[in-house]
Amino acid sequence: MRVVLASQSPARLNVLRSAGIDPEVRVSGVDEDAIQAALENATSAELVIALSAAKAEKIAAEEDDAVVIGCDSMLEFDGEVVGKPGSAEAARERWQRMAGNTGVLITGHTVLRVRDGQIVERASAAEPTKVRFGTPTDKELEAYLASGEPLNVAGGFTIDGLGGWFIEGLDGDHTSVIGISLPLTRRLLAEIGVSIADLW
Repeated sequence: MRVVLASQSPARLNVLRSAGIDPEVRVSGVDEDAIQAALENATSAELVIALSAAKAEKIAAEEDDAVVIGCDSMLEFDGEVVGKPGSAEAARERWQRMAGNTGVLITGHTVLRVRDGQIVERASAAEPTKVRFGTPTDKELEAYLASGEPLNVAGGFTIDGLGGWFIEGLDGDHTSVIGISLPLTRRLLAEIGVSIADLW
């Protein structure tokens, strides 16, 4: 059974590979800003599910027979939902606020079963994980920003790269914070009639 990951994230790909699945990678190129704008009153869970579904559906439309997995993540912090910082300035400001505090990373997944070019089964859900941030020194923060790593990841941090030095702890699934929750993906696959054992 072919598995297609609708994501350009190397972290998500690494999680799946280390867990015994080597998916094909296809990048959807959906307009995430337009989807968010259309869902202005959505909760963070609704938003990441909608984004994950849009990515999976775009790739599924080009498939004949496959399981397609779409993912999206956002951070809830201090009463707002934040995505990728996009610039060093935005990431610096965000880290200055997050340091020593706690946020909740929400990861949404959509799993589609495609047969004969049609989506025949679908399942979606979101998973929250509490993240406790450490306090990097000014020198550490500037070096982290200069690495470019925090600029294009949800919340402006990673746990599986340089950002891991500044995460004090997690309450929840660590693979969800990396970008694809293995337990959640397994449950969603089961909902569409696919056993993880069949994919190993």
